[in-house]
Amino acid sequence: MTASTEAVAAAIAAAEAASDKLAEDIVAIDVSEKLVITDVFVLCSAANERQVKAVVDGVEERLHGMGSKPLRREGEAEGRWVLLDFGDIVVHVQLAEERIHYAIERLWKDCPFIALPEAVNQGRRRPDVRDAQ
Repeated sequence: MTASTEAVAAAIAAAEAASDKLAEDIVAIDVSEKLVITDVFVLCSAANERQVKAVVDGVEERLHGMGSKPLRREGEAEGRWVLLDFGDIVVHVQLAEERIHYAIERLWKDCPFIALPEAVNQGRRRPDVRDAQ
């Protein structure tokens, strides 16, 4: 089983919203084969706590416009790693150093990546994040 069409559409919308707020190294991973609680993880990096908040706000606004509200939000007070759980997708917005340290991509390396529009990461990929795998 692969991620639902709705989950993929929501993941792409979340990735585009993160990109609009200048998030870096945005990826979407189809975890539906390994997890029953969600279909897709969307991961992105931000340069500082203020940008983490801006990305979170942008993602929430975009998905709210599509009729989705987060079921759960964690980490907002610290601003280093915010998790937004929308049910079918879970969005992780992390400071770049947190992203490198926790290396979520490495944990889910056997899951397929979802193709995102080219403009999502246009010129905003940090080589040290994915190369650390």
